[in-house]
Amino acid sequence: MLKPLVLVVEDEPAQREVLLYNLAAGGYRTAAAADGEEALLRIEEEAPDLILLDWMLPRVSGIEICRRLKARPETRAIPVIMLSARAEEVDRVRGLETGADDYMVKPYSMAELMARLRTQLRRTRPAGVGEMLRYEDITLDPETHRASRAGAPLDLGPTEFRLLATLMERPGRVWSREQLLDRVWGRDAYPDTRTVDVHVGRLRKALKKGGGGDPIRTVRGTGYALG
Repeated sequence: MLKPLVLVVEDEPAQREVLLYNLAAGGYRTAAAADGEEALLRIEEEAPDLILLDWMLPRVSGIEICRRLKARPETRAIPVIMLSARAEEVDRVRGLETGADDYMVKPYSMAELMARLRTQLRRTRPAGVGEMLRYEDITLDPETHRASRAGAPLDLGPTEFRLLATLMERPGRVWSREQLLDRVWGRDAYPDTRTVDVHVGRLRKALKKGGGGDPIRTVRGTGYALG
């Protein structure tokens, strides 16, 4: 299971390194940007699962980045935790009204930040933080790496397990083949989109082995969805 990717957008090198160190120690994949333009480029290259976003940034401010992300359907769901030295209520309100999912004032407690980060990821990437997933009669436990349907164990390879976890995190969402490649295989892998079709076929076979119906929906010209 690919761990959630957290993008740290912070222009102060010392703070950026502390955040990256603690995230890596917590088992998360990390990326970093030192200014607003670099952040937007990184998000375009690979959408993170969560963004830690400083308000005061060179080139493009954190508020403007947040506004742009929440205005686009493809990035709207990415949780944003805004980090700022601005402690006034009016600043907190402005940050949240711009679309930030949470707001923390500097200096902040690292333990509290990690707890809030986990809360946001539990909502959007439950499998990535070890939460049990359920959809109809299918159950998946990322901690024990076991999945079952109607109580019977599913015989899944590692790739099929990650693919099922991704589909179960967002039932009804249509995933393109490119999105599934990023989420299941990762940016450093280079399979083509046909690989997705092959593994979806294997997953379907495993899910139907006990006589159940096929819960995976093919969306012509786009990709796949669960339900």
